[in-house]
Amino acid sequence: MTPRPTTGSSVASRFGLSERVFAGPGSKRLIGLIEEGLVSVEARLAEELRSTDALVDATSRYLYEAGGKRVRPMLTMLAAQLGNGAVPAVIDAATALELTHLGSLYHDDVMDGADRRRGVASAHQVWGNSIAILTGDLLFSRASQIMARLGDRAMALQADTFERLVLGQMHETVGVQPGQDPIAFYIQVLADKTGSLIAASVQAGAIFSDADERYREPLRVYGEKVGVAFQLLDDVIDLSADAAETGKVPGTDLRAGVPTMPYLLLAAAGDPEAQALTARIDDGVARIGAGEDSAILDEPLAELRDHPATARTRELALTWTREAIDALAPLPRGGVREALVRFAESLVDRSS
Repeated sequence: MTPRPTTGSSVASRFGLSERVFAGPGSKRLIGLIEEGLVSVEARLAEELRSTDALVDATSRYLYEAGGKRVRPMLTMLAAQLGNGAVPAVIDAATALELTHLGSLYHDDVMDGADRRRGVASAHQVWGNSIAILTGDLLFSRASQIMARLGDRAMALQADTFERLVLGQMHETVGVQPGQDPIAFYIQVLADKTGSLIAASVQAGAIFSDADERYREPLRVYGEKVGVAFQLLDDVIDLSADAAETGKVPGTDLRAGVPTMPYLLLAAAGDPEAQALTARIDDGVARIGAGEDSAILDEPLAELRDHPATARTRELALTWTREAIDALAPLPRGGVREALVRFAESLVDRSS
């Protein structure tokens, strides 16, 4: 089962755009160019994930065939419109970065003990931890092979991004150390684990389309800040009471003992009520770890959802979103910049 290529209308939808906003012929042309690039990336992904080894073919294609929004390739295609568009090098770079993202999902699910991913059982639930980890490694190697063919700039971008992905996961696993600010530590983990790959994606679009070099740093800053905002809003959504809408049990991360920004802000509040709720959540996580039903956290997490700490998390995400948009100021006015702004704004709408 191979996902159908993205349609032009769904590209507009993913950016949070509408025909009312993009009514001009230039905007329609932009959407068409992005669509053409995404179709090419989708074909390359299918090609790179194909193997004559039955097990390798099944495991490496597993999460790809489960779907995905292809946000990173989409941003690469968009940034490429600042230069010569979706030329072959841009398609190659977008494919490699999406393979890197896919590989990281295999590893993350093992590290987090996640049961499901993209609506299907996680790979380690199907084949075990070792095969899932090795599959992730295989995808990383294929991504590196593609980047190697693009030269030193591509390899440097891939190596720097991969290092940050690993450091982010390592720091998240070890946790905040004595003397470190838990909130600053958490933001850095988000920047490394999510922001770095989004930043690489928009940078790749500019680099390999030969866009003006002055656009690269603003795009990097934009991508990193958008990534942090995205994850902060995920923390808000994680507490949503509507499991049918979010696709997971409310408070999934906290039930698994993974701190999120609302929890960190609650713990930092210091007032007796916040301290009492923090203690109840900590006690619930410990009891779940000892084998008790996770439902024991239903009430405390419902209280956290309505606590000012969660509203403050959303405000923090809005701040990162505004900073991401401000970073685009050096880019020329037009469809590309407008679409990047709308994309950032669409992230905020997810938690409205």
